[in-house]
Amino acid sequence: MIAHLLCILSYNFNTFVILNVYSKLTMFCTTNTLPMDLLLKQGSLKQEVESFCYQIVSESNDQKVGILQSEDEQLQPSVSKKSQGELSRVKFMSSSNKITFSKKPKRRKYDESYLSFGFTYFGNRDAPHAQCVLCKKILSNSSLAPSKLRRHLETKHAAYKDKDISFFKQHLDSPENNKPPTPKIVNTDNESATEASYNVSYHIALSGEAHTIGELLIKPCAKDVVMRMFDEQYSKKIDAVQLSNSTVARRIKDLAADIEEELVCRLKICDGFSLQLDESADVSGLAVLLVFVRYRFNKSIEEDLLLCESLQSNATGEEIFNCINSFMQKHEIEWEKCVDVCTDASRAVDGKIAEAVTLIKYVAPESTSSHCLLYRHALAVKIMPTSLKNVLDQAVQIINYIKARPHQSRLLKILCEEMGAQHTALLLNTEVRWLSRGKVLVRLFELRRELLVFMDSAFRLSDCLTNSSWLLRLAYLADIFTKLNEVNLSMQGKNVTVFTVFDKMSSLLRKLEFWASSVEEENFDCFPTLSDFLTEINSTVDKDICSAIVQHLRGLRSTLLKYFPVTNDNNAWVRNPFTVTVKPASLVARDYESLIDLTSDSQVKQNFSELSLNDFWSSLIQEYPSIARRAVRVLLPFATMHLCETGFSYYAATKTKYRKRLDAAPHMRIRLSNITPNIKRICDKKTQKHCSH
Repeated sequence: MIAHLLCILSYNFNTFVILNVYSKLTMFCTTNTLPMDLLLKQGSLKQEVESFCYQIVSESNDQKVGILQSEDEQLQPSVSKKSQGELSRVKFMSSSNKITFSKKPKRRKYDESYLSFGFTYFGNRDAPHAQCVLCKKILSNSSLAPSKLRRHLETKHAAYKDKDISFFKQHLDSPENNKPPTPKIVNTDNESATEASYNVSYHIALSGEAHTIGELLIKPCAKDVVMRMFDEQYSKKIDAVQLSNSTVARRIKDLAADIEEELVCRLKICDGFSLQLDESADVSGLAVLLVFVRYRFNKSIEEDLLLCESLQSNATGEEIFNCINSFMQKHEIEWEKCVDVCTDASRAVDGKIAEAVTLIKYVAPESTSSHCLLYRHALAVKIMPTSLKNVLDQAVQIINYIKARPHQSRLLKILCEEMGAQHTALLLNTEVRWLSRGKVLVRLFELRRELLVFMDSAFRLSDCLTNSSWLLRLAYLADIFTKLNEVNLSMQGKNVTVFTVFDKMSSLLRKLEFWASSVEEENFDCFPTLSDFLTEINSTVDKDICSAIVQHLRGLRSTLLKYFPVTNDNNAWVRNPFTVTVKPASLVARDYESLIDLTSDSQVKQNFSELSLNDFWSSLIQEYPSIARRAVRVLLPFATMHLCETGFSYYAATKTKYRKRLDAAPHMRIRLSNITPNIKRICDKKTQKHCSH
């Protein structure tokens, strides 16, 4: 035991200390008149031996302390108070009979001469850190040595190694160095991985792809790109980004909630808003309600998705209203701000008994209602003379005869390729997608020669392709529906106002009158397909065909006037305030005076020519609040149902038959919103940020 003790002491103390310990320990054992081995086996005496050894070691070297501990016995509470205070600095090793020593760390002091190496102190004066006055880099306390400080100066700042201490003192006393150091906030790997996860999830929602694409495609591709462009060390950090199926779903919900929170805040502070709503069934049979809102924010009029909800039972007007009203009450949005509701006039939305529009008007007395102008246009163009209607129906039957049989479609494609045709397939006509009617008829007319070769003589409509009168009517229908579709498309898009739609309809009405008069004079230049066909066959149009065309054009004009009646526009001053010379009936004296001030401002007149109508009036809210708010209120109502139609197209592409259980509402919130989520704010709200496992 004594030999073991002396062996361990030999590694930590010099010979003089060892001999001193051995002699005093031997004297201690002789005084107690017991053999040393027996003495060490007795617990009470062993504690005194241990305390005695500790005192000897402490007296010999105040830098090193030791304690002897047996394998099967622990130190008893009978140790003296002095020993307990000393033992608090000792590290115990309970696994073996060893003496262990803990070295007290050395704390270096700062010396004023270190400034000659360009270093000052930072932190506690008793145990300071070294800070370079040139690069502001902070070194540890152990670096407070002349050799280390000189090495930093020569390697990092070689141009200043020959400067004297006055140079560094002057640099230290400069105003820039007296400023407190600004802490640099650096995201940890987990925080950066979380932000990256939200960014990728946002793009997944925008694209409408499945959540699994993040783990299966995006992450492997990102790793490959980083590995090839940088190295494998950076590529391994991509593994920390959380992109599992469930994680992406949670991220998308967080992003949608942030967008909704921002939208609610905007609606609470806006002056007014208008709604656009529609209902349809999805692939799983649920009745889905889409509601869009238009409001003024900052200096523009914004359009955004208010809600996307599935109706639990019947899609009645009452249930639609309850769904919208629950959202309004939950977020404390005032119904009094609603100025208009736009619908497509379907029974579920605009019924006689419990219609949603009537209920909305009840809670928002100042609100008006409007029907989609595109829907009116579609209803108006369906009316046509019987002779032209028969040609249209027969053309659809010919197309269905080919498109309904895949074998026939493949054979037609081979034939068109062999004959060098411009197209190799027909377009399918659908009653729902009525905008495609012009393209369908044009394609059929362009492939008439190929179809004449392909069609079986047994098919009862094969003779139509050889009948010039039938082809003349078909060419006219292709031209007129192409023109009508172009007008319809020009009325679609975002921020379309009622003024835009009525301008397009006014132009169409004038064109219809011009086309009718031209046909009466047997001038068909306004119908290019019909004109080219007449030149090809070197023939003229029969009077019956001309009368049918004129009848159709005049009838179409009268039908459009029925759906788009010409009324006295009391809000013409909103369209162009600089043409107003007398007070409009819809304005009071104070507003008209403000309008006069506005039109007399040359800078405002210049802005009118540069900005859109919505942005122009929105930018004048601060300078001319009264008249500008009245103008914005006129511009807020939706003119068409374009947003709802587009929204349902995105919904159908997102929630497919392979994803029937998907909650598509968060995806629609992200995909149909103009608001960009604040990912930094979302990440700051999270108390824990875990990396991918």
